[in-house]
Amino acid sequence: MQLAAVSDDPSRAPSTQGLRHRLKAATAAAHHALDERLGQFDLTTTAHYRRFLQASAAALLPLEAALEHAGVAACFDDWARRRRSPAIMADLADLGGVAIPMSLPVQRPDRAFVFGTLYVLEGSRLGAAYLLRVVAASADPKVRRAIRYLGHGAGVGLWHSFLSQLSREPATPDDEVRMIESAREAFAVFAQAVACA
Repeated sequence: MQLAAVSDDPSRAPSTQGLRHRLKAATAAAHHALDERLGQFDLTTTAHYRRFLQASAAALLPLEAALEHAGVAACFDDWARRRRSPAIMADLADLGGVAIPMSLPVQRPDRAFVFGTLYVLEGSRLGAAYLLRVVAASADPKVRRAIRYLGHGAGVGLWHSFLSQLSREPATPDDEVRMIESAREAFAVFAQAVACA
């Protein structure tokens, strides 16, 4: 089960891929560990799918709030379209779940935090497409209908537009270090939320 099955396109120019590849390499272990933890959920069952959504919301809600505090809308003018908190809350309401946002460590609200955190959140859309197919196999019609979060932004190209903007971001070496730290922290928040589910 995958949160963000980030694929590589060798046709992209090296300058487009540089920072993306360094982010991917620096977070690979955390990403793999999170995918392993997510494997505990059988998303075709109501109880497990609800727990998955509760764990996801526990991480997503505070991360999106932190992004807003950091000025994500100034970096991404389509932030309102990217934001998934309302979608996951609606799914949880349909399944009788409760969202309890985690407390985040103190963040430095800067552009590097925004890009590092969004690398994880936007990348997770790719894994969500796979999970959506799993949920569609559920025998429970309530589970099959609660797909606003997993289906959010499908067909819109939000991951690719994020990568395009990342490739144009004039990041210094210090900015890159901060982006990597922020991405690792975002993976850690999701891992902790899943561990507590």
